Amino acid sequence: MKHKLSMRVAGAVVLTALTFTVAACGSDDEPSTGTGSGTSTSEPDVKAKVGVILPDTASSKRWETNDRPFLKEAFDAAGVESDIQNAQGDKAKWGTIADQMLSGGATVLLIVNLDSPSAAAVIKKATAQGVPVIDYDRLTLGGGASYYVSFDNVAVGTAIGSGLVKCMQDAGKTSGPVALLNGSPTDNNATLFKQGYEKEITGAGYSIADDQSVPDWDNTKAGTIFEQMFTKAKGDFVGVAAANDGLGGAVAAVLKREGASEDIPTTGQDATDEGLQRVLLGTQCVTVYKAIKKEADAAAQLAIALAKGDTAGADKLATGQVEDTETKQQVKSVLLEPQQITKENVKDVVADGFTTADKICTSEALKKACEENGVSG
Repeated sequence: MKHKLSMRVAGAVVLTALTFTVAACGSDDEPSTGTGSGTSTSEPDVKAKVGVILPDTASSKRWETNDRPFLKEAFDAAGVESDIQNAQGDKAKWGTIADQMLSGGATVLLIVNLDSPSAAAVIKKATAQGVPVIDYDRLTLGGGASYYVSFDNVAVGTAIGSGLVKCMQDAGKTSGPVALLNGSPTDNNATLFKQGYEKEITGAGYSIADDQSVPDWDNTKAGTIFEQMFTKAKGDFVGVAAANDGLGGAVAAVLKREGASEDIPTTGQDATDEGLQRVLLGTQCVTVYKAIKKEADAAAQLAIALAKGDTAGADKLATGQVEDTETKQQVKSVLLEPQQITKENVKDVVADGFTTADKICTSEALKKACEENGVSG
């Protein structure tokens, strides 16, 4: 695994200290542009404009279905112009979008990198132009971003690992080989997730049977990789730690073909509708819910302060710190806490407005599972 890291959080983040005023706005139907505009009320002589670069739509549906509308809503409510674009997994396009935003008058960039080297080049260019950069969800190693907003990603991995351990123990498997299907080797978060779940798994007395990473979080590649892992081990796993719901879905498909979907517990992350459905049906033992609206709102408020030149206000929001292990520098951060989700608390994700019962209770078996576990509304 590239970039073995450790995260050191030097400041606690009190979520309730972040007060957001968010007003409803129109939908943003264009998948790759989505621009909102308005006028800053605090500094009318300064044109505040935030450029947002999202990474893709293949690794997770969240970027377009959740992050984009939440960010746009927050910017519109503050009367700050925004330009939100998606690079669709193309690093050259990612760089071109950044150049266009910088030449187009962006006063701050909010970015989700595709890899650290390409994003670091953009951060260097933006910094030279006096434009602050916020790393959103993924830290750019060696990049030198001014701020970082994400979840405590080691804690995400810990939730994955502890959930899997409980499922294996509940199935009577107190030891044995576990397969690790990790995220992209170029994504710093994937390293941190693995750090969390591997420690939980080995600490509980299980061995690691195989350990593979999935380039670009590609779900199709994940299916091929895991099928090879399964064949090599002759299916001798007592559990599979998959780093997100997309990879978990690929694992579940292979296990179903092999007739082992009920016997080998697996995991995920992101609380996608498909992941929640598998959790309810028992074909995935756990997912991890990251309240993306809280993350998006925290990032938006930070960007709004910076876009208006209020560095002191931004610093008051970013009370945590994360170490960039390439530069050994501390990055001012907002770090949010994840929530482990099993079938007993899928209802919490629905109650939070992240999804709806109509979206997940879509078959007779799922309707029954939803009713049994209090999923409604």
